[in-house]
Amino acid sequence: MTSAEWNEDLISPENVKTIDGMFAQRIRRSGDRPAYKSYDRSSRSWVEYSWSQMADQVARWQDALAGEALQPGDRVALVLRNCPEWVMFDQASLGLGLVVVPLYTDDRPDSVAYILEDSAVKLLLVQDIGRWRRLAPAIGDSGILKRVLVLDNGENAHQLAQRDERVRLVEDWLPAKGSGLRRRQGRADELASIVYTSGTTGRPKGVMLSHSNMLSVAHGALAVVDCYQEDVFLSFLPLSHTLERTGGYYLPIMTGSMVAYSRSIGQLAEDLQILRPTAMIAVPRIFERIYGRLKEQLSSRSVLARWLFERAVGVGWRRFLRQQGRARWHPSLLFWPLLRRLVAGKVTQRLGGRLRVTVSGGAPLSPEIAKVFLGLGVPLLQGYGLTETSPVISVNPLENNQPASVGVPLRRIKVKIGEDEELLVKSPGVMLGYWNNHAATKAMIDADGWLHTGDQARIEGEHIYITGRIKDILVLSNGEKVPPADMELAIALDTLVSQVMVVGEGQPYLTALVVLDADFWPGLAQDCGLDPMRPESLADQKVATVVLRHIKDALRDFPGFAKIRRVTLLLEPWTIDNGLLTPTLKTKRAKVLERYAEEVAAMYEGGPASGDHR
Repeated sequence: MTSAEWNEDLISPENVKTIDGMFAQRIRRSGDRPAYKSYDRSSRSWVEYSWSQMADQVARWQDALAGEALQPGDRVALVLRNCPEWVMFDQASLGLGLVVVPLYTDDRPDSVAYILEDSAVKLLLVQDIGRWRRLAPAIGDSGILKRVLVLDNGENAHQLAQRDERVRLVEDWLPAKGSGLRRRQGRADELASIVYTSGTTGRPKGVMLSHSNMLSVAHGALAVVDCYQEDVFLSFLPLSHTLERTGGYYLPIMTGSMVAYSRSIGQLAEDLQILRPTAMIAVPRIFERIYGRLKEQLSSRSVLARWLFERAVGVGWRRFLRQQGRARWHPSLLFWPLLRRLVAGKVTQRLGGRLRVTVSGGAPLSPEIAKVFLGLGVPLLQGYGLTETSPVISVNPLENNQPASVGVPLRRIKVKIGEDEELLVKSPGVMLGYWNNHAATKAMIDADGWLHTGDQARIEGEHIYITGRIKDILVLSNGEKVPPADMELAIALDTLVSQVMVVGEGQPYLTALVVLDADFWPGLAQDCGLDPMRPESLADQKVATVVLRHIKDALRDFPGFAKIRRVTLLLEPWTIDNGLLTPTLKTKRAKVLERYAEEVAAMYEGGPASGDHR
C-alpha cells in the first residue's frame, strides 16, 4: 500500500466526551466502512461488520438491557472471549450509563465470584453454558446478581435456562430488531469501568477508570504512533486486559480502523496469514514463543542456514540503527536485499507480511528478542503502563525507537524519579481510585497527585528505562540487593526452561525454582542416562548440573551477583487454575514460595553444593 492510500480520520475526545459518544460519532462518519471481522464457528467462515451494522446490533442490546431494571451507575460484567459481541455489550452498556466490569475467561471461579460480589454486579454475560456451570457453585445464590446471559447455545442450554430463573440465552433475550442507537449526554469524568488488577500479592483491587481516562490515553498514543482508516488491528490479547481494550479497541474506533479477532492463540499463526494485519498489540510471551520456535527449527538446520540467520539479524540490526540515525552506513548493508529475500522476508511473511507497527507491553521485553525481531524487519515497539494509568504511560516512536527503553511519555503525561529511584507519574489516564478501597488509593497516589508505580527507573533524554521493581528486590543476608526479574527473563529464553523464579530473600546465596519444558525433558533425561518417566530422575544431580550450566550461560552478561547456586527442577507448570499465575500470566511469587517451601528450604541446607560454585 502506498503512502497516498493511508488516510487519517481522527475523532477528538474533547468533541465526544464519552466512549459511547465516540462510537456514535464513528458510525456517522464511517457507516459503510468495515469495522470488525471475526470467525463464525457455525458457518465456518469469516464474517465482517460495517460500523452501521454494529450500530444496529448495539441498539438490540440496549433495548434488551433497558428491560432489566438497571439504573445508570449499576455494574454489569462479562466473561467473553474477544468477539464483536464484546463490543456490542460494552457499547450498549456504556450508552445506558452502566459501568462495565471485564473478567478473564480463564480466571478461577472463586476469583470471579469475589469480583462480582465486591463490585455488586447485577448482570453477567458469559460465553457458554459450560462456563456458567463452572462459575455457578462459586457464585451461589447471590441476591445482587439478578441476570445471567449465555451467548453460545450448547447442549441442554434451554433446559438449564428453564431451571434457573436468572439465566437467559442471548438469542431469546435480544429483540429481533432494535429501536435505534440511544444517545445520552454523558460526562467525560463518569465512571466507565472497574478493572480488577491481577492480584499477585493478595485479593485483586478494582481500578476505577472514567471515560476520559481511557480516551485521553488512546488519543495520546496517536501523537506517538500514527494510525489510519486502512489499518487492520489483529486482536488476540484478552479485551479484559486494559492494554488491548484501550489500544486495540477504543483507539481503532478513534481512528476508524478495522479490528479482526483471532480465533485463538493456538490458531494465531494461521490467522496472521489469513487476516494480514498492519497493527498488532502483544505481550512479550508471544514473541518469546515465536523466538523459541525459530531457535528450535534452526537447531536442526545446516550450519549455513544458521549462519545466514545470524547474518540477517546482524546486518538487519545495523540497518535498523542507521534508520534511527544511530549508526553510519557500512558495506555489509549491501547484502541486506539478499538476506531479506533468503531469511528476513520469510519471517515477516509468517506474520502476515503487512505489519506496520507492533507494540509489546504488559511485561518487560528481552533486549535479545527485540534485537532479533527488529533485525529481521519487524517494526516492534516496547511500551509501558499500569492498569491504574489506563494503561499506557509511554511507548517508543517508530522513528526514535530505543528498544532497551519503554519509550517516551505520551502527550500530557508527566514523569519524574522519586525516592528509591521510583518512577512517579501524573497523567489524565490516572484512575479515579480503587473501588471501595480508599486506603489503597491513598497509598498509590500521593497528596500532590503523583502516582507511585512501584517500578524503579531512570530517564535519559525523553526515554524511560525500567531498572527494577521496588517490591521484587531480593535482599540477601549479606545486604546485597538483587532484582530477580531481569535474571528470570534471561533464563526463560533457554529452550529447556518453561518457567523460572529466582529465590534468595534473607539467604546467603541465590537459588531457583525451574519448571522444565515438558517437550525437552525426555531428551534431557536420556542424555543424562536417566529414565524420564521415573520421578526421582528430576532430582538427579546430573540433570541439575546441566540446567545450572544452561543458567550460567544465560546469565553470562550479568553482574557478579547473578549467580544461581542451586536449582529445584519441576515439571508441573504454574497456571491460573493451580493458583500460581494471575489472569495476566504474572507469577504469584508468594504462592509459589508457599507451595514449594520444603524444596526451597532444602536448597539452603548445608550451604551450596561444592559442584555448584561456577
